[in-house]
Amino acid sequence: MKRIGKFHKVSFQRFQKDWENEYGSRADLREIYESIQLPKRATKGSAGYDFYAPTDIVLQPGEGVRVFTGIRVEMDESWALTCYPRSGLGFKFRMQLDNTVGIIDSDYFYSDNEGHIQAKITNDSRTGKTLTIPAGTGFMQGIFLEYGVTVDDDASALRNGGLGSTT
Repeated sequence: MKRIGKFHKVSFQRFQKDWENEYGSRADLREIYESIQLPKRATKGSAGYDFYAPTDIVLQPGEGVRVFTGIRVEMDESWALTCYPRSGLGFKFRMQLDNTVGIIDSDYFYSDNEGHIQAKITNDSRTGKTLTIPAGTGFMQGIFLEYGVTVDDDASALRNGGLGSTT
């Protein structure tokens, strides 16, 4: 196995700023931050690193929410982290990532937002099921993929931000 990356937590200040910009202040936010777990593989043969919900998430059919994971990832150049719903949640509830597949580029780690990985998830249940994800439960998985570039590639811009920051 190639060892090409390392997960870190974003600073509390970053987590707090992102959370409060979206949801407002919360008295137990420091406790939520302290309980954030770094992504892990469940088994030796797992391809995906499980991302864990920082708080309880309850979504009725058709509802969505932005999840601030509190996580950033440092990885070698020519690698990306691709993010998908956990298989069971997608199968049972049609839980979707709103952008279908999240792509975390290697240079995102150095952005002003500390490369804070976020996910927008939706319960797309067509059978009326409520999606409940307890805090500390895996909801998304990230898989590292190596990529190449064309022989005439001349990209030289530096990233600063995510979610549409490069166009």
